[in-house]
Amino acid sequence: MSRLHTGAMRVLIGEIASGRWAEGDLLPRELDLAERFDVSRNVARECIRGLEERGLVSVRHGSGARVRPEHEWDRFDSDVLAALLGGPHAAGVIAEYLECRRILEVEAAGLAAGRAGEEELELLSEAFERMRLTAEGARDNPAGEALYRESDVAFHRAVIRAARNPVLGRMTEPIHRALSETFGALARPDMRFERGLPEHERILAAVRAGDAEQAREAMRAHLLTVERHLREYGERGADTEAA
Repeated sequence: MSRLHTGAMRVLIGEIASGRWAEGDLLPRELDLAERFDVSRNVARECIRGLEERGLVSVRHGSGARVRPEHEWDRFDSDVLAALLGGPHAAGVIAEYLECRRILEVEAAGLAAGRAGEEELELLSEAFERMRLTAEGARDNPAGEALYRESDVAFHRAVIRAARNPVLGRMTEPIHRALSETFGALARPDMRFERGLPEHERILAAVRAGDAEQAREAMRAHLLTVERHLREYGERGADTEAA
């Protein structure tokens, strides 16, 4: 994928996600795109092909590229996700991912409690310890936030690994990657030591104790906290727009 192709494609993805090109609209011809972006027709053609691969447009020979319904877009593609998160419905997009996460990870925690061996429990404990240490590091240094977010994702991946179901791991991985893009919006450092870390510690304790029901409940409570942060994020955005 060339830099020229990537840059032009991302611009068009952003325009489609923002509504400039609505469902059913025809995109400009390859010749017009080549002129607009100052690229060759081959690059313009690759750009359209990239949009087609991501489900944003359907292409018919002689008829051009037409925008497809949003529910057909590849929402796990990083470029599509970035455009959606920068658009007017970002909170709704995040909510979709969180809902999928709750459906999968609550049961995964229960499976982990019943299946985790010494190796998985050690990895989970180490992941929590990294969370605790990076939270301390980020307390007075905002530059440490990225490390905390990475350790948070690593903890949840460790829970999935402890469930010992590779298919489940494949299903949740794109969700974790997508949510990694949103953590900046949902982060609540002020509540981290009061709620975030204790909630993760309860998940760890339930898995370690082999209590599947408690593990499910602890994971459910934690993910509901995250969803509450999302609602607050959406309300802040609505207040800002109104102002």
